[in-house]
Amino acid sequence: MSLLSEVGQKAFNLGVPLSVHLDVTYRCNERCVHCYLDHDDHGEMTTAEIKSVLDQLAEAGVFFLTFSGGEVFLRRDFFELVEHARRLLFNVKIKTNAVMIHEAEAKRIRALGVDTIQISVYSHRPEVHDAITKLPGSLKRTIEGIRLLKEQGLKVTIANVLMNWNLADHGEVQKLAAELGVHYTLDPTITPKIDGDTSILELRIPGQELREVFTNAALVPNMEEFCAPPKPVTGDDLEGYSCSAGHSFCYISPYADVFPCVQFPLPTGNLRQQKFLDIWNQSPEFKEVRSIQARDLPVCSSCAHVTSCTRCPGLAYMEGSMRGPSTADCEKSFYRTGVPTANMLAKGLDKPTFTTLIQIRPLAVVS
Repeated sequence: MSLLSEVGQKAFNLGVPLSVHLDVTYRCNERCVHCYLDHDDHGEMTTAEIKSVLDQLAEAGVFFLTFSGGEVFLRRDFFELVEHARRLLFNVKIKTNAVMIHEAEAKRIRALGVDTIQISVYSHRPEVHDAITKLPGSLKRTIEGIRLLKEQGLKVTIANVLMNWNLADHGEVQKLAAELGVHYTLDPTITPKIDGDTSILELRIPGQELREVFTNAALVPNMEEFCAPPKPVTGDDLEGYSCSAGHSFCYISPYADVFPCVQFPLPTGNLRQQKFLDIWNQSPEFKEVRSIQARDLPVCSSCAHVTSCTRCPGLAYMEGSMRGPSTADCEKSFYRTGVPTANMLAKGLDKPTFTTLIQIRPLAVVS
C-alpha cells in the first residue's frame, strides 16, 4: 500500500474529512447537454463566507481541496480564494473548462502551487465538443488553455465524459491527451439533474458499447483483472463500505449546503447556520451513512459483485434508498464481467434494462 493510500485508509477509519469538493459557483459559460446543475445564482457564498469555510476545513483536518463549479473563473475573487486555500496549506485541485485561461491565469495558477487542473474535453472534433458545450469555439479555447498550463509545467488531466453524442471519439481524445502531454480519464457516468429531471439519462451509452469500452486494453490497462469474474465473497467482505462519501470525503455547494458527495444529495447541514465540524461529527444523516456496511444492503449483500462493484450510494439514494442498488453500477458490473448482478436476478433479467430510473430525488437544501 502506498503512503497516500495508507493515509486515506487511516482517515477513512478515523472519520477524518481528508478531502472536500467545494463548488464555488453553479454559474457557467457553457451549457453542456449532460450537465446536472442549475446555472442560475440563488445566493452563492461571498468571498468572506468561503474564506471562513476554508478556515473551518483546515481546522477539521482537510488536506485535499477541489475547487469546482460551474465555471470557477466566473468568480472574480477566485484567485483570492485559491491564495487563501494555499496559505492554509491545502493541496488544491481545480476543475475548469479552461475557456477563460490565458497566459496570465496560467502563470498565476503556477505561482499559487496548484497541484492539478482537470479539464473536460468531449471530442477531438469541434463540431461535436462545441455541440455538447453549446459554446461555439470552446474546443479551440479549451485546448489553448491546456497548452498554456502545460507551458507552466502544471499537471493537467483531460476528463472525457462518455455519452451517446461522443461515443466514437474517445480514442482520438485519448490520443489528443497524449499529444498534449496530459493525463486522460474516461467516465461513462451520466447523473440526473439536481432538480430530479431524468431526461439527460437518455445520453447514457448503450450497454453493448459499455462492454466494448471495458474490454479496450488502451483504456483499461489491467483489463484481464478488471473484467475477471468476481471473487467469492467472505464474511469480512460484508463489513466493508462502498465509497468514501461521508467517511473521509464530502461536498459543499455554493450555497453552503453540505452533502456526503456531489452525487449524493442527502442534506446534512448548512455552513451559514452551523460550523463544519458540528455538521461532520453530529449530523444524523452523516451518522446514518457511516453506519451502513455491505451486509446492511438488502439486495447488494447477496450479490457476487459486492466486493468489486462501483456501487454509488448517492445514485442509489436518488433511486429511492441509499441501501438499495445503483442500477447504473449494476449495469457496469454486468458489462464488465458478463456475470448477472443480484439486482438483475431478482428482476428475472439476463441482461440489464436500466434505461429509466423509477424514482429520482431532487437535490435538497437545508432551509
